[in-house]
Amino acid sequence: MMSEVILVVDDEEDMLSLLKRSLEPELGCRVVTASTAQSALRILKEQPPDLALIDMKMPQMDGMELLEAAKGLHPWLTVVIMTAHGCIELAVQAIKLGAYDFITKPFDHETLVLNLNKALERSRLLRENLRLQREGSCREVFQSIVGRSARMQRVYEAIQMVAKTDLTVLITGESGTGKDLAARAIHSMSDRRDRAFVAVNCPTVPENILESELFGYKKGAFTHATQNKPGLFQEAHGGSIFLDEIGDISTTIQTKLLRVLQQKEIKPLGDTKSVRVDVRVIASTNRNLAEKIKSGEFREDLFYRLNVVPIMMPPLRERREDIPLLVDHLLEKHCAALHRPRKRVSAELMTRLITAPWEGNVRELENVVVRSILFAPDEEIQLEHAGFSPEPARGIGKLAGCAVDRLPYREAKEEILRQFHEDYLGDLLKRTGGNVTHAARLCGLERQAFQQLLRRYGMRSEVFRSAAERM
Repeated sequence: MMSEVILVVDDEEDMLSLLKRSLEPELGCRVVTASTAQSALRILKEQPPDLALIDMKMPQMDGMELLEAAKGLHPWLTVVIMTAHGCIELAVQAIKLGAYDFITKPFDHETLVLNLNKALERSRLLRENLRLQREGSCREVFQSIVGRSARMQRVYEAIQMVAKTDLTVLITGESGTGKDLAARAIHSMSDRRDRAFVAVNCPTVPENILESELFGYKKGAFTHATQNKPGLFQEAHGGSIFLDEIGDISTTIQTKLLRVLQQKEIKPLGDTKSVRVDVRVIASTNRNLAEKIKSGEFREDLFYRLNVVPIMMPPLRERREDIPLLVDHLLEKHCAALHRPRKRVSAELMTRLITAPWEGNVRELENVVVRSILFAPDEEIQLEHAGFSPEPARGIGKLAGCAVDRLPYREAKEEILRQFHEDYLGDLLKRTGGNVTHAARLCGLERQAFQQLLRRYGMRSEVFRSAAERM
């Protein structure tokens, strides 16, 4: 079975066919093709390949723009650029943007295979390095970030790749997704881990105080400034500063932060001299900064200074397969903290937890678990202890009668997920008469991702299509 995947992006269909036919047997890999940058981005968002071979000249979005977007999604991705318009300037620009290699057309087939083999070897070494780190020191760092889903694996890999650098990181995601935990993990795995990690919750500090808190002040700078006070950037010197919810700060503070990022220095209030600081900046936001830039509420130049390496924390509803693991972790954590005997959730409650909307994400789930521990008098937590009504959730009621709570944890989790997917996907296909494209659109998935779920759970859309035709 071919395990490694190469994504080839070129607007010439003949070139795509040629490369697929020649590279698959030569390299022993599966070649996935895309004729536009937009379709390539859809593939990259679903599952990163081991290697991307990208043509430079394409309509709408060229190879250099796609390279930037691809590295934004997956900073560790190995990318090789190919073009018929090769020059030193383009090659240098591509390498600066993160390309591994640069190949000019027309290329010799043997040379191409040799170069791609080297690129794949680089990907293998990266994967092995990540695996060893994850099994070693990373285990302790990531113990508070729970999840084994594909979305969370990409988060872990991004953290590990960026941690050893001093690059500025912007962590985005809804409230309650664990942005602060990701920031602490980056610091804990960096070379700055033995120095200070200073966290600042920006929206909780009034604007007139935030400036002096961040940058400090000199004696006499304002009323009651009776002595010099170092700012948080100075306290974080040599370490990291985490600016939580940076999307809520004023434009005045934004301007001063831009100076810190550009010149690596601060100017305390009332001082005439600047102070050099060596600080790694990690920022987070649950806001749409692109929209705030359009409305003039956020500086575009500051956004690009912050968004050097973006990390997206997925909402809980997009990684429901992690919920049983999260619940188990939270039960262990809070039963001990509340001095209660270890409890477990009933099958009915686990089903409801998996299918709940979780607008507050992991933080909301944690609150439910804590309340459940307090209100459950026995070892098993029931629906009512967690604040749910006894009526079964739509489309998955048959789980209520399933003795899944008698199974070992892993088997119970797999059984619940299997039945959930069969009911959920089946309901969508019934509603759409077996139309996969329509069903995928209804549930917010890409068509390819929806098809992967169908294959994984042995479901065939033709069955539902035939049933609809007979009605």
